[in-house]
Amino acid sequence: MDDKELNAYRLTSLEEPTDEMLSQIMKEVAEEARQKSEEAHRRYFAALDENIRAQRKKHNVQFNEGRK
Repeated sequence: MDDKELNAYRLTSLEEPTDEMLSQIMKEVAEEARQKSEEAHRRYFAALDENIRAQRKKHNVQFNEGRK
């Protein structure tokens, strides 16, 4: 099945998708979900790393001031 045929189909259509169409739609949805999940995972750990750096910096400043 070509992309033009697949893109012309709408799930709101009165006709049922073919097994091939449904398979292709599900593959595309799964790929998009995987990409979004990976991006959310990357952003979460980047924010976590930034928070750790900020807390370490804050702790080091407080620790060094207490040693004076």
